[in-house]
Amino acid sequence: MKFTITREKLHEGLGAVTASIPAKTTLPVLANILVEASKDGLTLSGTDLDIAVSTSIPASVDQEGAITLPARKLSEIVKELPNAAIRVTSSGEQRVQIECGRSKFKLLGLARDEFPAFPVVKFEGGWKVAARELQKLIGHVAFAASTEESRPILNGVLWELRPDRMRMVATNGHRLARMDVPVAGHRGGGGQADLIIPPKALDQIRRLFGGDEEIEIGRSDNHLGFRSTTTQVYTRLIEGPYPNYEQVIPRENDKALTADKAHRIRMAFTNGACKLSVQTPDLGEAQEEIAVAYEGDLLEIGFNASYLLEILKFMPTEEVRMTFKAPERAATCEPVGWDDPASYMTLVMPLRLVD
Repeated sequence: MKFTITREKLHEGLGAVTASIPAKTTLPVLANILVEASKDGLTLSGTDLDIAVSTSIPASVDQEGAITLPARKLSEIVKELPNAAIRVTSSGEQRVQIECGRSKFKLLGLARDEFPAFPVVKFEGGWKVAARELQKLIGHVAFAASTEESRPILNGVLWELRPDRMRMVATNGHRLARMDVPVAGHRGGGGQADLIIPPKALDQIRRLFGGDEEIEIGRSDNHLGFRSTTTQVYTRLIEGPYPNYEQVIPRENDKALTADKAHRIRMAFTNGACKLSVQTPDLGEAQEEIAVAYEGDLLEIGFNASYLLEILKFMPTEEVRMTFKAPERAATCEPVGWDDPASYMTLVMPLRLVD
């Protein structure tokens, strides 16, 4: 194998793939990146067996070939090289020589045959979506998925594909985020599907595909594949029925407020004002009052401040609308004045207030 590539392109390609490399593994080849040189250029691939990423970058290839190289060491080397042409040559002994200017390195790799095969998914007859629409869904919903292992199904994000819309839903049982994005016409022949995807895979998709790209989506029984002209991402699906989230979304909240946007936090609403207070045994207490558009009976309700702050962080507008029914009932939070055809709603469960 012998090829020449710019430092910029190689650094960009490694950055796309290294996030899929596991930090610790008992299988040595998983700590490596698969480097494949062909007449079409260079392809870099990495996997942790749950998520796999592959990207193609331009290179001048004099001799085709493939080898796996230590991901961390290769990335460190390329990061420190000057902005000049990099020449990479390998011999049959699984050794690679890297030259750039006056710098020269030798790396010991592993055979291409030891690298795991990527999942086989069927893209023909699948779906096609605009990357920006998928990125919007991921960016506003995936944060709400659970990170605890007690209920594995909640560690995933539900993705509902319909002929006229896409919806993502995520919850950890205490907070929930749901977004709908309309789809103009039926794109692809994949039909209707409900898929549960790990947030880590969705983060790769949001990071690797450009907003103007169209993404093809294919699936097998337990894997999903995403591809553009240069990049492919594969992920294992989470199996099992997703909880009926519609049951927990309140329909009868009759109190609402509009406002500009740790520990247990108490919110007391009166006409035109919201009084915030928090107490911590080791630090003390704090209070703040803000102006809000609220008319109704006095209401005091408590929330996990971390959940509430995270929901506000992902709100796409400066103004938000919250609705309530009673101190023990779920509250909703939605954007105000969002000039977007997508619909977005979040939910947070209250905490019991202790005087």
